[in-house]
Parts: sequence; structure tokens; C-alpha cells
Amino acid sequence: MDGHRTETGTLSESLAAFATGLRYEDIPAPVIDRALIHILDALGIAVASRTFAFTGPTLTAVAALSGGGSGTIIGSTAGAAPRDAAMANGVLIHGLDYDDTHLQAIVHATVAVLPAVMATAEHCGASGAETLTAFCIGMEAAVRMGAAVKGGFHHTGFHATGVLAHFSSALAAGRLTGASETDHINALGIAGSTASGIQVFLEDGAWTKRLHPGWAAAGGMTAATLARAGFRGPKRALEGRFGLFETHLHGWAKDVDASYLTDGLGETWMMQDTALKPYPVCHFIHGATDAALDLRDEIAGAGIEAVDILLPADTLKIVAEPIEGKRHAGTEYEAKFSAPFVIASALLKGRFGLADLSDEALSDPATRALAAKCSCAADPDSLYPDYFSGGVKVHLADGRTLSRHVPVNSGAGSRQLTLDEATRKFLQNTGLALDDTQAMAIRAAVLDLASGGIAPLMRALQA
Repeated sequence: MDGHRTETGTLSESLAAFATGLRYEDIPAPVIDRALIHILDALGIAVASRTFAFTGPTLTAVAALSGGGSGTIIGSTAGAAPRDAAMANGVLIHGLDYDDTHLQAIVHATVAVLPAVMATAEHCGASGAETLTAFCIGMEAAVRMGAAVKGGFHHTGFHATGVLAHFSSALAAGRLTGASETDHINALGIAGSTASGIQVFLEDGAWTKRLHPGWAAAGGMTAATLARAGFRGPKRALEGRFGLFETHLHGWAKDVDASYLTDGLGETWMMQDTALKPYPVCHFIHGATDAALDLRDEIAGAGIEAVDILLPADTLKIVAEPIEGKRHAGTEYEAKFSAPFVIASALLKGRFGLADLSDEALSDPATRALAAKCSCAADPDSLYPDYFSGGVKVHLADGRTLSRHVPVNSGAGSRQLTLDEATRKFLQNTGLALDDTQAMAIRAAVLDLASGGIAPLMRALQA
């Protein structure tokens, strides 16, 4: 299909045409293959989240809000209304910050659409092919919107996923419920009035970031349903006067490249470049973590006097500032966004996984002492935003200085995780709550989604 729009069309019209015109047969097989890998990865993370403290209050609140229903919450036999199930599943998928990221867009792509797709597809009995089509529509929309704003949301204090997932969820839910182009345009307009997600959680490790994509799924589903009922939204929710770009980007609105939202939609698939995370921490730290792990054998137990961490310049305010706060991360969520903690732990232990965010790991005296010796600076050789490059320079007590720089972080670009590698990560995550037989039943239902449909997958997820 031709996804290009004329210069007279609005950006909402371009996205609406893409969402209505795309057929399952139009999606290249490699794109479907990647989609399935990312769905598998997200569901494994959601299962692991069931073992963490934030899940209890989340599900208690969902039960109070919903009062039961037919929507599946991952890992539970207790149902909820579809929108509430989507909200809960969004929290579970994003709750460990272990989910995928499109590096150029700086968007957690799968969680920006999967919760709404699962809930809507289950509710309306969509076929597997339609479910995957809606998922790919939402993924591509979220990625292209993120690429268009060039990281601008982060400059103004917004969590890009929390903002853009309202729009991608609206498109995906609308596609599954038979929305027309006009319906999609109205839904995008409505989503413009619900889209938010402020990054103040960075100050104290609060749980609100976990909520952003779940709330966006509920918001997108609401927008799509209102639009289908005839509720009118503005036609230029993105580029209009007081539209999203102006209100959320301020001075960075001038940098928006709207061609990402018009050119090659349905032909060039940016979602294929979405990276899976090998470490359960902010993606901005991944290149430096790779570098630290590469250096560990060379350190060979020698005392470390100081560590210099190189990070993409635009990410320093997220994972390196204020430096004293980052050196003394006190909670699991603070630690995920602390380059000093992550690099110190990786240098000392030769790994970084979920276990390295436990209360015991956070209080480890050796890790805390080394984190206090870490400093952060802008990486002059970074390939950001294409990759989250990073480097580490370790100054040893024996006088040696060891350096390593990783231009392409693991899980991205030519280092993307294969299905086998993603399966290993999936089983590590599900192993916190399920045996391998139950986990492999979920995997089989994911890989059979196109022909088997959504129902077998949702049943498997109730384990």
C-alpha cells in the first residue's frame, strides 16, 4: 500500500489511512517474526513482575476500580473490565524497565501498544491475523512519532512512551473494532487530550513511570470507543495550534520532522529496529554496561580507585544527574536509572540481572562503595540516537587504567536478540513465577498467534 500523504493532508489523516488500509498480507514476514519475538519478551517480563512489590497494590486498585470482568490480567485467574485489564498489563510489562526500546524514537514500543491490543482483541474476538496487524500498526505509529520528535519529550520532562502510547493504543484499538479513517482521526484528536506522563519519578524512584503505558492503553481504548460512537476530536491534534507538538515540546517543536509520519508508512518498517534489553535497567546505560562486563576479566580482582563512565550526552540528566543521588541509589527503581550503581555492580559481579536489584544487592557495601567512586561524562564517540553507545575507564590501584568502548549496545542493530536468545531471557523471567512447562505453553501460543488466535494465548497467560 502507498502510505504517503499529500502535503495538504494532516498528520492524523496520514496515520488514519495507514491504520485502515494496511492488510495482514501487506506486512513482510520478517516484520511479523520480529513482532512475535517482542510480544514473547514483553509477556515474560510481565510474568516476572508478578513477584515484585509494586504488583500487589496495582492489582488491588484494579480490582477495586473494575469489580471483575472478562479481561485477562497476566498471571491471574481474576478478570477485569477490558480497559482495567489493559492498564494492569501495561504496568506489569513496563514495571521492571526490562522491556524493549526503539533507540532512535526513545520509545518502549511494545508496551505502547500490546496491552490495548490484547484487551481489545480478547473482548471483540479478533482473529490472530487481525491482532498482529493491529499490533504492527500501533508499533509503527509509536516508533515513527517518537522518531519525529527527536527526543524532544525528554528535554521538556515528559516520558515519551507515556505520551505516545495514547495515540498508538487508540489506532490499534480502533483497528480491531472496525474504525473508519474519520473514526481514527477523531480518536487521535481525543488522545491528544489524555496524553501525558511526567518524569518527576526520577527524583525519588516513585512508581508512576510503571503506570504510564497502562494508563495510555486505557486512554487509547477510551478514545477509540468514543470516536466510534461519534464523539468528535480535533483534526490536527499533533501539529495544530496548541496541539501536542506545541504544548509538550515548547522550543523543541521546531525540530519535529513530520515526514516520519507520512513517508513510507506500510512500506518501510521502522519497528524492526526496536531493541530488546539484555539488562533490566534504563536502556541509556546498556552500552556502558556492555563495556564494564567486557573489562571484568582484565581487572582480575585488582582494587579499583575510580571509574569514568561515558554516556550519550542527552541521557546524562536521566541516568547520571544529580551525581550524588545516582551514586547513592536507595531503591530498586532509583538503581535502574543510576549509571554509577549499574556499572559498579557489573564490574564487581560480572553480570547484571533482576537479582542484582534485590534489597540485598542494593545494600551491598562493596557495590555502594564503588558506585561512590564513579563519575559520568558525555561520550564523544557516541552513536546516539541510533545506538546507546557507552564506555568505561577503570583506574586500578596497581597503576593500570583499563578502557572499553561499545558503539552498538547489545540487543540492538546487528546485535539484535534472536528468537533463541529471546527465549532464554523469557524463561529466565518466567522462571521467577512459573515452571518451564507453563512458560513454554505461553511461548507456543505466542508463536502460533497468527493461526491459533488470541484466545489460546490469553488462557495460557492466566497460569
